[in-house]
Amino acid sequence: MLFNSIEFIIFFTIVTSLYFFLEHRYRWFMLLIASCIFYMWFVPVYILILFLTIVVDYYAGIKIEDSVGKKRKYYLIFSILSTCLILFVFKYFNFFNDTFQSIAQVFHWNYPVNNMSILLPIGLSFHTFQSLSYVVEVYRGNQTVERNFGIYSLYVMFYPQLVAGPIERPQNLLWQFYEEHHFEYNRVVNGLKLMAWGLFKKVVIADRLSEFVNIVYNDPTSYEGISLVIATIFFAFQIYCDFSGYSDIAIGAAQVMGFKLMTNFNRPYFSKTISEFWKRWHISLSTWFKDYLYIPLGGNKVPKWRWQFNLFITFLVSGLWHGASWNFVIWGALNGFYLVVALNTLKVRNKLAKLIGITSFPQLNKWLNIGSTFLLINFAWIFFRANTFDDSLYIVKHLFSGWQNVRFRNILLGQPLSEFIIAILVIIGMEVVHLLQRRESVRAFVTKRPVWVRWSFYYLIILGILFLGKFDNAEFIYFQF
Repeated sequence: MLFNSIEFIIFFTIVTSLYFFLEHRYRWFMLLIASCIFYMWFVPVYILILFLTIVVDYYAGIKIEDSVGKKRKYYLIFSILSTCLILFVFKYFNFFNDTFQSIAQVFHWNYPVNNMSILLPIGLSFHTFQSLSYVVEVYRGNQTVERNFGIYSLYVMFYPQLVAGPIERPQNLLWQFYEEHHFEYNRVVNGLKLMAWGLFKKVVIADRLSEFVNIVYNDPTSYEGISLVIATIFFAFQIYCDFSGYSDIAIGAAQVMGFKLMTNFNRPYFSKTISEFWKRWHISLSTWFKDYLYIPLGGNKVPKWRWQFNLFITFLVSGLWHGASWNFVIWGALNGFYLVVALNTLKVRNKLAKLIGITSFPQLNKWLNIGSTFLLINFAWIFFRANTFDDSLYIVKHLFSGWQNVRFRNILLGQPLSEFIIAILVIIGMEVVHLLQRRESVRAFVTKRPVWVRWSFYYLIILGILFLGKFDNAEFIYFQF
């Protein structure tokens, strides 16, 4: 069920009404049933795969807490391998199989294994990671095992963040299912505001920009120069609005019922460094890799070369997590490369900044850093968005060609002028909102304004959704992961 659909509006209204109508002791069961319906709306049979993951990790958690010595580690390893095996079969088998087939062809080997004709269960990577975080935290002693199978199932399947996060930790979410939430007007209204803002980013900005981006990236060899640059920049804002829009709706829907989910985005395109960007973008995933991969590898508490290796490997795996494609691997490796280079050139860059006197103008220096970080991130997005590796290479090679023959139609990317102007204006409007959020959330800012200002803002968002929104039920980009 898509957040940007009439079906979800009906679903959300019914589920939320039932949540407050029912006695507290029955609410978790209703939410579990609702979450099953929400997930089964896509491909019903795949709930069996989700159920298998839940059963394995539920019993693994109990065995880990009830065991001592090496048995605890064995149960942890069994849980991780079992859960990751499911992820491998459905998401990565064909990718690695294709790779082995290509290698076999080069050496003229007989390789008889065929690809499997299976669909990737929606949101598999997200609820796999959420389930794994529970088992690891139980093993580390940071989380008491959940012995109520229904509550644990709800922790994995909680519908607002089931398909595309935020990827929650058990310490933050599990106990909230036992807490009784009452209807609080201000909390409910704030949750609805966040949902509306998320929907605005999705249907007004992301889905509008996708029409420009898809034209170019689905046929890149027909374009060069400025067309490729504009499409790439538009994709940067498309993926941000698409994914952060989903997160806003998820967090808002949970907040309406009284649940607090973690913040997933924090104005990432205002980052001054690549490192800062990854502390602001998809925060639930970045911190997941930090806690469960980067730190176990040694983090920065190791020799410098090993520290840099840990960073690079973490981002390489992150790229593979996003998709079973060499493009995603390159995207992850490129971000890891950025961080390693930044570490090794920090002193030189600081000396150069002082030498040319840029440090005497802190605001200018800040915006130059923001601009350079944005450009590097945009370059990496090429590999994330391109349909094939050959397409990405073509785009990279032709970014700087054809600028001498720029025509107005190259800038519009085949779209009407009015659509292009609207796209630019809504991006600017969103960034103005982000600037207002430097010290406090826009919801808190608006709440403090006079009534006429508040309602003007509300009507602006609602009218923007109704008259500028693209209501073709376009899926969220991160559903494919």
